[in-house]
Amino acid sequence: MNENILELKGITKSFATVKVLKDITFSLKKGEILGLVGENGAGKSTLMNVLGGIYPRDGGEIFLEGKSFEPVNPKVSSDAGIAFVQQELNLFTNLTVMENLFITEMKRSKLGNINKKEMKKIVCEKMDELGDTGISPDDIIGNLSMGQRQMVEITKSIMKDSRIIIFDEPTTSLSNKEKDKLFEIMHKMQAQGKSIIFISHILEDVFEHTDEIAVLRDGEIISQRKTKELDTNTVIREMVGRELTNIYPICQKEIKEVAFEVKNICQNGRFQNVNFNIKEGEIVGMFGLMGAGRTELLRCIFGLDPMDEGELYYKGEKIAPVNPQNCIRNGMAFITENRREEGLLIPKSLKENIVLSSLREHKKNLMFMDAAQERENTEKMVQSLNVKTFDPNKQTAGTLSGGNQQKIVFAKWVLREPKIFLLDEPTRGVDVGAKYEIYTIIQDLAKKNSCVLMVSSEIEELMGVCDRILVMSNNRITGELKKEEYVPEDIMKFAVEV
Repeated sequence: MNENILELKGITKSFATVKVLKDITFSLKKGEILGLVGENGAGKSTLMNVLGGIYPRDGGEIFLEGKSFEPVNPKVSSDAGIAFVQQELNLFTNLTVMENLFITEMKRSKLGNINKKEMKKIVCEKMDELGDTGISPDDIIGNLSMGQRQMVEITKSIMKDSRIIIFDEPTTSLSNKEKDKLFEIMHKMQAQGKSIIFISHILEDVFEHTDEIAVLRDGEIISQRKTKELDTNTVIREMVGRELTNIYPICQKEIKEVAFEVKNICQNGRFQNVNFNIKEGEIVGMFGLMGAGRTELLRCIFGLDPMDEGELYYKGEKIAPVNPQNCIRNGMAFITENRREEGLLIPKSLKENIVLSSLREHKKNLMFMDAAQERENTEKMVQSLNVKTFDPNKQTAGTLSGGNQQKIVFAKWVLREPKIFLLDEPTRGVDVGAKYEIYTIIQDLAKKNSCVLMVSSEIEELMGVCDRILVMSNNRITGELKKEEYVPEDIMKFAVEV
């Protein structure tokens, strides 16, 4: 008798010319909790999306209960008993708990009317299986905590009597009490014979709550072994075991005195007294796993999100108030990780995007813009950043490749000659050639005495580009390494520190 409920054999998946999953083979036993770990970008989400019927696989086989399984769409996976509890919860926040749970299959009376009484009874019965959640069927989702919202998602899987439940980074937004409740429910489900895939970057939780651990790196399963046979150092080494490649430009620059200071940043419910500094000409990297708080910290420093307490200084001068307009006036620039929605005007021309942050400087008078100066500066940025375009005045940003789009985002800010440059995942979604050019832009900024803070999920990228690396975990800085101290395993240890 086959003890495996799920088997994946030789699964492959590519996007354009990029191979994301490479011959993935692993299994999930009946009644087992399997931990799936790997760096950001290792392919975990893509693999689960293939299993969930969101992405079609290019090759390989999937077996469910020993029989060939074809997850051609999410409904097929759901009907087969595979449920997902994702970090980005799939709930309508303006509807009630009951309405969310029956959104696709409303119960109706014999006359065809919606039978709210029966639906409420079913919700109460299913939620009772989870224990005391403090949730009523009539509660509006938007009024619930993240932990309670996850309980609603878990209730979905119970209502469908799912055999396999996949938890994708489920503890990122939870309090310690909510985490304990989640793990209690996971083990209750396991005792009922359900099988669980637990994806998490918090290795302490993985070791405490799983039976086996599978390590995914660069789209390949490196190992799958019993948890009791492993230790943290071994798993970390398997997660980050790549050698640094020669894809980083070498730049001769001078690092001067401390210029930018972040002092005692506090944000209610998140940061408490975050402190660091950056020298002129220095590139400081910031590493952290999903949910560590890196993006939120950058947004807070740039004034996009509120700062409850704390101060910013540039060369001894206080930057206040901390809002985007004043930060820009004081020489700050911010590159968002979401370039398509937050960094670019997709339907607008390259010229309109490039001058977007410098509109005041391109005014001819109160009524008109200086079109000649706009064209001149656009051409200068296109040439210096090597943007591939047939006409920057006509071509729209949406028609460019990912790498060239990112160069336009850089151009918008480089044109202002920033003193402080905040970069959030500046090379995400671009090819190797474009990455090298972006690294060169970053190095050139530092060479011109800018202070650069660069967030990245790729350890080797930070090691190759940065002069110093800060590591975040759970909304605080847990480690700092100088260039001569760089060891991938040490960086990862700081990143999984609770």
